[in-house]
Amino acid sequence: MKKLVFALAGTALLVAAAVIYIVNARPDAAEAGPAAQLGLAPGQLLFRQVSTGRVAAVPLADPGAKPQVSGLTCDRFAVARQTAVCLAVRPGTLPPVTDVLVLDDHLAVRHSEAVPGTPSRARVSPDGRRVVWTVFVTGDSYAATGFSTRAGVYEVDTGRLVKTIEELPVFLDGQRYFAADANYWGITFAGDGNRFYATLGSKGKTYLVEADYARYRGKTLRENVECPSLSPDGTRVAFKKKVGDGVWRLSVLDLKTLKETELAETRSVDDQALWQGDRVLYGLDNAVWAVPADGSGRPERLVSDAASPAVTG
Repeated sequence: MKKLVFALAGTALLVAAAVIYIVNARPDAAEAGPAAQLGLAPGQLLFRQVSTGRVAAVPLADPGAKPQVSGLTCDRFAVARQTAVCLAVRPGTLPPVTDVLVLDDHLAVRHSEAVPGTPSRARVSPDGRRVVWTVFVTGDSYAATGFSTRAGVYEVDTGRLVKTIEELPVFLDGQRYFAADANYWGITFAGDGNRFYATLGSKGKTYLVEADYARYRGKTLRENVECPSLSPDGTRVAFKKKVGDGVWRLSVLDLKTLKETELAETRSVDDQALWQGDRVLYGLDNAVWAVPADGSGRPERLVSDAASPAVTG
């Protein structure tokens, strides 16, 4: 197992405590009310209801409406086209195990995989053909003193499973990069289902990686980029950049010019942002927020008691 360790003293105890908290703190879906029948019809904002762990939905045009709450319990959730993914940690399992549930347009399970670790990030490629995820195999967040990640891909159309992309050949400054502590997380695909971006973490630094899935090779584009999210037109990446110990700012990177724009959200955001038109959505303080992607405006709270936003087109 590969590890990215930033401090030695006390790491094992902190990690153990964090894992135990995650496994035992998951909400009990039985405490929620009757389940609604949700699907992937266009114009919805879906999210994980923090109080119950269930997937819920509101109209994008009226996010203040009363949520429709399903019976599906997830720790991370994402959708694209007619495909959804639900990451759900199995309660009481040590070491932790996460179920990766690939769902159809009625949120019924069409495929499942069990992977070691706790849920961190989830995405579906815009064409609905690639389901991707990141799990922590040590630690509970990017603020932990030490962690190791595994980022995987499931091909919906072929059934092929890539359990981890950690063997992805990556070039840094034109040279093949080798490091025992290399970790990848936060995968985001382009509309062609081939070009993708991810974070490479190694030796106390993070890099934005651009990769070709078919050729299975990539290159670094920029330092201090985490949890990238590719815009619908494929020209910009929203990401979080580290500005302090356990503190991140949301920014947008123009992939052609590499010009960076800090967004109007000044609070620390530990999330993989989601594009919705010309704004980005993210989870913060048990709510889903939105902010313009051009650095203007100010954050708008869309839904309370919510995290892990997903939008149906």
